[in-house]
Amino acid sequence: MTTFAPKTYQSQVLESLEAYFKACHELPSPSLAFTAITERLWGRGLAYNALPGFPPDMPYLCLRVPTGGGKTWLAAKSVALVNTHLLRCEHSVILWLVPSRPIREQTLKCLKDRLHPYHAALREAGPITVMDLDEAKSVTRATLDTGTTIIVATRQAFQVEEEECRKVYQSSGTLMHHFDNLSPSQRDELLTDGEGADRTIPYSLANMLRLRRPFVVVDEAHNSRTELAFNMLARFRPSGVLELTATPDLERTPSNVLHSVCAAELKAQQMIKLPVVLETEPNWQQCLADAIGRREALHKLAEEERRTGAPYLRPIVLVQSEPRRSGVETLDFERVRHELITNHGIPANEIIVATGEEKGLEQIDADYKLGIADPHCPVTFVITQCALAEGWDCPFAYILVSMAALHSATAVEQLLGRILRQPNASHRAARALNQSYAFVVSRNFAETAGALRDRLVAGAGFERREVTEFVTAAKAEQGQLDLAGYAGRVVVRPVPVTLLEKPNLKSVPKPVRDKVVWDGKLNTLTINAPLTVEETAVLKAAVVTQTAAAAIDEAALISRTTAIEVFQTPAERGERLRVPQLALRVQGELRLFDDPEVLEYPWDLGHYDAAPTREDIAAVDAGLKVSEGGKIDVDAGGKVVTSFIKEMQRDLGLVYQPEHWDAVRLASWLCSNLPEPSLTHAAKQAFVAAWLGQWLERDDCILARANLQKFMIRNRLEARIRELRKQAVGKAFQLTLFGDDAASRVTVADDYAFEFHPHPHAYAPSRDYDGRFGRFDFRRHFYGRIGDFDSKEEFECACWMDMAAQKGHIQFWVRNLVRREGSSFFLQKADGRFYPDFVCQLPESQKQPGPILAVEYKGADRWKAAADDRLIGGLWANLSGGRCRFVMVTDRHWDEIEAHLK
Repeated sequence: MTTFAPKTYQSQVLESLEAYFKACHELPSPSLAFTAITERLWGRGLAYNALPGFPPDMPYLCLRVPTGGGKTWLAAKSVALVNTHLLRCEHSVILWLVPSRPIREQTLKCLKDRLHPYHAALREAGPITVMDLDEAKSVTRATLDTGTTIIVATRQAFQVEEEECRKVYQSSGTLMHHFDNLSPSQRDELLTDGEGADRTIPYSLANMLRLRRPFVVVDEAHNSRTELAFNMLARFRPSGVLELTATPDLERTPSNVLHSVCAAELKAQQMIKLPVVLETEPNWQQCLADAIGRREALHKLAEEERRTGAPYLRPIVLVQSEPRRSGVETLDFERVRHELITNHGIPANEIIVATGEEKGLEQIDADYKLGIADPHCPVTFVITQCALAEGWDCPFAYILVSMAALHSATAVEQLLGRILRQPNASHRAARALNQSYAFVVSRNFAETAGALRDRLVAGAGFERREVTEFVTAAKAEQGQLDLAGYAGRVVVRPVPVTLLEKPNLKSVPKPVRDKVVWDGKLNTLTINAPLTVEETAVLKAAVVTQTAAAAIDEAALISRTTAIEVFQTPAERGERLRVPQLALRVQGELRLFDDPEVLEYPWDLGHYDAAPTREDIAAVDAGLKVSEGGKIDVDAGGKVVTSFIKEMQRDLGLVYQPEHWDAVRLASWLCSNLPEPSLTHAAKQAFVAAWLGQWLERDDCILARANLQKFMIRNRLEARIRELRKQAVGKAFQLTLFGDDAASRVTVADDYAFEFHPHPHAYAPSRDYDGRFGRFDFRRHFYGRIGDFDSKEEFECACWMDMAAQKGHIQFWVRNLVRREGSSFFLQKADGRFYPDFVCQLPESQKQPGPILAVEYKGADRWKAAADDRLIGGLWANLSGGRCRFVMVTDRHWDEIEAHLK
């Protein structure tokens, strides 16, 4: 089996998903759960958007992961979380929807392959069966009852005009046994045919799905946001909908984005090749020649690394040719192939064509075991036209050559996705092999760079602020006029030039004319935006005398050089921001305190009373009432009040009848499903057996009911064990960090210091500040980007600090991020991590680095709950020997920050 170690951001996505599923049961509704979990995770509770046509409180959420981030693997891993924490069933039906037939075939192949990481991720849900829609139309009841069934289908298969869709609703004798012994409430939920006495219930796949309440996974969800698509899904009574996409809909039918991964995280975790190094060249033959030269240089680096033990790598060029047009000469695939063979000596077997007419990629897959990545495959150039085969993936693709000047948005988005993936998801020693390359036939670099950035946002799912840094110029002289690449940190000074004649601006193209203003009274032409060499030539043609042309030439040169002033952030100037961290002495050695598990504390479940609490009994009893079909609640008017989660649990309890296990087998199942690595199996087994034994001693608790509610019992046991462990850790934490001899065990040492990396890609907010609390020109923030603020008061706090920095009281500061691995400073607590809102570097004194000040802004309503944050912040400052300071502010008391600046 192929080993696969999850990346940090992938683990965080799955943790967010698990937290949400648990909250759906702990809070009154999935909508409240979504707001609560986004508040807990990101400091900003997001509003929940119900999906039109569905119950308003059906769990509906979206995971936003850019191209190359492993969406399919995350979807496969989520199945076990769905079963355990949302559905609370051992088995389920997962309806997995993909955008096209080629992707369906690829997904089926990977999910069924026992050696593939996707299949291994699915197996965490227990026994699984993966099938397509045709196979589902004859699935047996035994298959559904004994394992989780994943049905992979295209969304188009459920459109009314499709033959596949009609068959989904047709009665089939092979499915008849699924409808034996149904309860009246189950029959009431089924679709029917006919009217009155002729009304019948078809034994259809659609009705089978309605019984099983499938959980729906929608891959590339941005392609499935039509009203028809939603209506189709609603007919199957899903238990929830999980979308995975790089570009979620945030306007028309807004997705509930629970967790958003940014491209910088993928870059940091070695998943994608960034930045995209762009070069423009108006001559198509020279553009192609430049790309060939780049490929040869990359190939040489790859071979040098291979000789030192690095994995095999053959850099590949993707060429986007122009389509053929009758009577017009175009740069079509035949002309490009002829150029490669005739003028550059590329062997014909190294070139394949992938268009609607030629199926070169399919032939490569047939000829070589590993397809185009096979070491025996000679291909180095792939020529395409509109798009490559859907689902095709090759991390060896490094270079995009566009003959079409990026006019075809869809094709460019797809091709960009091909060249972004990092081979083997690991950085290479040579920096050039960790970047992507784009060569475009164009005269205007800035315009081309802007189009490329647009495609990264629209197609690859990058943040707008990210892409300014992720498209860079191969040639410094081209990037000089790429003002959009400076993310608002550039000022262009107007350049006036006095002329003795009036230029004929009517003869100048509008894009150039818009950059200049003529003042007839002063005889002055003012250049308000940088002029390229080509634009300068056009403008010079608008005057007659050589003197005027020379003056324009000189002013234009100034406009694209000294007239451009770029503001540099402290990070860009090479400043350093290092923050000392808490460290512990463990067995005589100093260790970073980043996990309470390093504390020495007694942790033995045998010391605790293994008995159900009143809350445990009440929760399980409530769950039994739901699963046995009892009334859920009644309002003041006597009307039954329903809950989506409770109804879903009742329906699943009717269709997935639990086995009748004895107490020993039930206890064994509970132990194996309690993820607590700090305990031995024997310790868990003794605790679970004692807990279960006492629960069964109650008069109204029989084993059949325990089997029925084993997931509820598992959750109660998990919560109880975690609470006991939290108590043990809390005691050890208090003793170690605040006991009488704490100074001998805990310190703030230079051995462990968190450094805010000066490279801008290292700072990756889940959301950039968008001006919602007001506008302010931050001049002393460490990076060009600023993470979002949680409140208006927090924004005002940042403004106050930036003004203090401009007065010289603070050297620079940074908006500290939350839960961003490698980008966030934190202080470890017993039950989690504390991320101060701001970290400030104070001015140096006597040529020594100034102190570090951590600032936390806390609303008055949260002041009391933040006592442990103040405690650990104060300890960190007190142990630092004056190198660190900490202040928590509320009610806009900026004077308290000012007191720490002296």
